[in-house]
Amino acid sequence: MPDAPTLRRFYADLEHVFALTPPLIAELERITGSGIGGLCRRIFAGDFKHAEIVAVIRLALIGGGLDPETAAALVTTYTAVRPLVEAHELAVAILETVFFGAPQDVGDVLAAEDAELTAYLHGDPA
Repeated sequence: MPDAPTLRRFYADLEHVFALTPPLIAELERITGSGIGGLCRRIFAGDFKHAEIVAVIRLALIGGGLDPETAAALVTTYTAVRPLVEAHELAVAILETVFFGAPQDVGDVLAAEDAELTAYLHGDPA
């Protein structure tokens, strides 16, 4: 479903996919009254409203494939009862994915580097 870089993280009750698609970024801007650049800058710096963090997580859950009702129920149930730093860290990771792309698994990176090195050593540079 996502047409944007995705992030997989454990949240609430299990591992979820988070993605902010272009239409959901526009919705985030509408909800927060802030452009994505300014919102990211403030959230990265720790200068945010709780509602902004909740909106980032909720919309990214929707972008990752959850229906809006389930996404809203999860953030209502789990974000309010956990330490704020957990929600902030997740929101930062989601927004970093929007800016920089999906984080790569270290194992995937090492496997790709091994394949490139093997090809080079066998006279087949990529």
